[in-house]
Amino acid sequence: MTTNSPTPNPAPRADNARVVRRLLFVVVGMFGFGFALVPLYEVFCDITGFNGRTKNEQAAANMRSVDTSRTINVQFITRVNKGMPWGFEPEVKSVRVHPGETKVVNFLASNPTGQNMVAQAIPSVAPGEAGLYLNKTECFCFNQQPLAAGADTKMPMQFYLDPDIPKHIHTLTLSYTMYDMTANAQPDVLATFEAATSAD
Repeated sequence: MTTNSPTPNPAPRADNARVVRRLLFVVVGMFGFGFALVPLYEVFCDITGFNGRTKNEQAAANMRSVDTSRTINVQFITRVNKGMPWGFEPEVKSVRVHPGETKVVNFLASNPTGQNMVAQAIPSVAPGEAGLYLNKTECFCFNQQPLAAGADTKMPMQFYLDPDIPKHIHTLTLSYTMYDMTANAQPDVLATFEAATSAD
C-alpha cells in the first residue's frame, strides 16, 4: 500500500519572504533617518537656540533704542579643538552691556607653527535661550580664518543684545571653539597665502 506524502504548503515560505522584506524596509528607513537626524537637529537648535546654538550669520544693525535700565554681563570663553596648535583668547574676559547697545570685542589668535594654517571658530551660548537674542553684525566666526606660519592677528566681533532678551537673563556666556580647517580650506581662503607669497 502506497502512502502519499503531504504536499508542502507554500504559505509559510511566502509569509517569511514578506517578513524579511518588511524588516529590510525598516532597516533602510532607520539608516536614512540616522543620516537625516543630524541636520534636522542642527536646524532645530538654530531655530530654538537649544543646546547653546547661536545664529552664525550677520545680523542687521540695531535700529531700536538702547534699554539703559538693564545691564547684562557678557562673558567670553575660548578654546582650541584637540590637536589645534593655535593660541586663541579674548582681549577682555567680559563686558557689561545694555540691551540694544552695540559693542566690539577683539579676539587674539596666533599660529606658532612653521606652516600656514586655516581655522574656523564655532560659537555657542549659555544659557541656550540667550542665543536667540545675541546679534552679531561683524564676526571672525562667519568665515574661515587664514594665518601664516608664525603670525598673529586681532579679530573683531561686533554685537548687540536684542532689547527683548528675557529679564531673568543677567549673565550670558559666549564660547568659541577654534578648529583646524587647513585640509578643508575654501579655495578663496588659500588664495590669500598665494597672494602674500607673490607680494613678497
